[in-house]
Amino acid sequence: MPWLSRTRLRTAGAVLVACLVGGALTAPAAQATSSNGPLTDLVNPFIGSRNDGNTYPGAAVPFGMVQLSPDTGHTTGYDYDDTRIRGFSAVHISGVGCGLGGDLPVLPTTGDITETDYAKYAAAYRHDDESARPGYYRVGLTSYGGIEAELTATARTGKQRYTFPATGKANVLLNAGQALHKVTSTRVEVLDSHTIRTSVTGHGFCQDTAPYTVHTLTRFDRPFASYGTWEGDTVRPGSHGSTATGRHGAYARFDTREDRTVEATTAISYVDAAGAARNLRAEGGRSFDRTKAAADAAWQQRLGHVATQGGGTTLRRTFYSSLYRSFLAPNIGSDVDGRYTGWDQKPHRARGFTYYQNWSLWDTYRTQAQLLALLAPRESRDMALSVLRIGKESGWLPKWGYGTVETNIMTGDPVTPFLTNAYQQGLLKGHEEEAYAALKKNADGVPPADSPAVGREANTPYLKHGFVPYIKGRTHTKPGDSDYDHGASATLEYALSDAMLAQMARDLGHRADADRYAARARNYRSIFDTSTGFFRARDAQGAFTGPADPAKSEGFHEGTSWQYQWMVPQDLPGMIGLIGGKEKADARLDAFFAYQELLKDPEKTAREVWVNGPYDYYNADKYNPQNEPDLIAPYTYLSTGKPWKTTDVVHAALTLFTDTPSGMTGNDDLGTMSAWMVLSSIGVFPVQPGTDSWGLSTPVFDRVDLTLDRRYYPAGRFTITAPGTSTAHRYVQSVALDGQARDRTYLTTDDLRSGRQLAFTVGPEPSGWGTGEHDAPPPVGTSAGAQQADRQS
Repeated sequence: MPWLSRTRLRTAGAVLVACLVGGALTAPAAQATSSNGPLTDLVNPFIGSRNDGNTYPGAAVPFGMVQLSPDTGHTTGYDYDDTRIRGFSAVHISGVGCGLGGDLPVLPTTGDITETDYAKYAAAYRHDDESARPGYYRVGLTSYGGIEAELTATARTGKQRYTFPATGKANVLLNAGQALHKVTSTRVEVLDSHTIRTSVTGHGFCQDTAPYTVHTLTRFDRPFASYGTWEGDTVRPGSHGSTATGRHGAYARFDTREDRTVEATTAISYVDAAGAARNLRAEGGRSFDRTKAAADAAWQQRLGHVATQGGGTTLRRTFYSSLYRSFLAPNIGSDVDGRYTGWDQKPHRARGFTYYQNWSLWDTYRTQAQLLALLAPRESRDMALSVLRIGKESGWLPKWGYGTVETNIMTGDPVTPFLTNAYQQGLLKGHEEEAYAALKKNADGVPPADSPAVGREANTPYLKHGFVPYIKGRTHTKPGDSDYDHGASATLEYALSDAMLAQMARDLGHRADADRYAARARNYRSIFDTSTGFFRARDAQGAFTGPADPAKSEGFHEGTSWQYQWMVPQDLPGMIGLIGGKEKADARLDAFFAYQELLKDPEKTAREVWVNGPYDYYNADKYNPQNEPDLIAPYTYLSTGKPWKTTDVVHAALTLFTDTPSGMTGNDDLGTMSAWMVLSSIGVFPVQPGTDSWGLSTPVFDRVDLTLDRRYYPAGRFTITAPGTSTAHRYVQSVALDGQARDRTYLTTDDLRSGRQLAFTVGPEPSGWGTGEHDAPPPVGTSAGAQQADRQS
């Protein structure tokens, strides 16, 4: 987490959906329903809209460029406890920790226009007259005589329908000059009696960044009665527009005394005004109701890839809402003609793939990337190719990218496990060496001073000494976060990435590179303080620095040494050896999770012992299920020979996900936390991000049927069963893959491709399943000699 922080269509309709969302339908998934109706009925988009979950309730299609949603004054857009809506803007990012997007907030009003600041002309509303479902949002505005606002979307357009009271002064305000980020310049043009064009240039996300521009074109379904623009506090009736800074916008006025409904469609482009016009022509010509139905069908198709049996209604709502949020990002960045703006700020064209943008990689490489590789491999392939394009066009691979720019938010080297995961999942066929070359450059170098990227900023000392030094007060030369500010955790992140790259190098025959990266994968050992038994930051001279108490440690990004203790998924046997063996590691895990308290009252422990607030990262010795460094931690028990404890902790953490506005744990971070919930609920979790290992724990459903893409999973389906699973019967007694017993506590992607059914038998007490010496996931990217040395030591 960044630190600051309804209708089934016939065949013609199905074709429409494919056009609108940029992908073909899979018939079996499109027919999936819940026991009481379509799966879209189960989704509650308001989950996470309170307590800084930072989700948005508005209208979007899967991975859509447009996310048309209300802004209430919260930093990231919408907060359930706010009482006024400033506008419905076209761009939002689900679950980010800092303000981003909010471009072109549009609001219906009535009467004379006397205010140009959306904080002042904002409209009041009530939750009892507000609703949302996938691809659709509506609200009754109590201001301005009462106006109903409805929103829906296609991939590149947002459609609005406003029902006004009977009046001769019904207005639609298009505010180009205010957003969730800093707006530096705008252009507003009234093109004709139906159309208004804008461009918005802005910047900022957690810290300052390079600017980006969004071009919009809004077309109304009826001619204006009158129109005008504003600059600052000055409203100019009849003005066609201008270029300006500060508050700047346009309005269209309608006579609604007879026809009270006004529809408007806004298309956006990150390339130019012509791109927005093409997107509008391609996707904006259908009615509001047909667009809404197509958006619903698109979501039904996506959600239908996972069919569940068992579990109560609340669990199913929570689960499918999490699955929904997992498909909200990354976002389409290319126009209908394939053009996009690259990170070199030049126009390019994607041929043979769709270009995507918005890369919260420090978050998503741990869960969401793997879930999408499983359930949306075609899109995941295009996402990986998009990341490679960024590296090619800008000179460096991304770290945390928004739109057309790098923000450098967060630390470490998250792009490596993201791309090695794509490679291991078979998504980079034909691009393996291209990807490897880009990753090698990233892993062995540092971006030049004239590059916006920071990459592995601290690679020079890391390669020389085996650790990233923690240097307090170091001057930043580029916007964003600095690895030097978080030397200890950056060391762990670099080492994890080295391990994953070592495996890829070995697969591709680059043996010398593989050995070199494998050696670097062991650099986590360089910051292990034997006097405390925990990781600890080192200063530039190599001395351990900061408080010796691991709960008060310094140099760890959004966490403490306790929470980063388990961030060595590439070599947990080695990590456990450093601690003193399985028994000592198990005892430390028990203390970390407050395991004895958890057994007595899992939900209370999760809410009162673990969780201390969405941004409370430091001074803690307990599990933080709200943030990324701890996402894999519950699965560490697989490596201590106590797999039932993984189930205990995971199921306790799942109680934090509820069907309420505060039912998120922490920021969702572009689907990261939601993907954790989905994967942990079905019992298959990516325990070693960047490779193809999937750890096992007890599912919360009796049966889960995954509909998979046959081009990547020939069987086209994978079923997970756990008959009778419940709170009382949550312990694995045995596991079988296609009828063959398995004691190992993990699967590989090849197992998922070749298998058809994973069957869990569950019971009321822990069993001996998965407790054997070789049942846990093996180390990744480390040499046999190094493993032997670890065992001897």
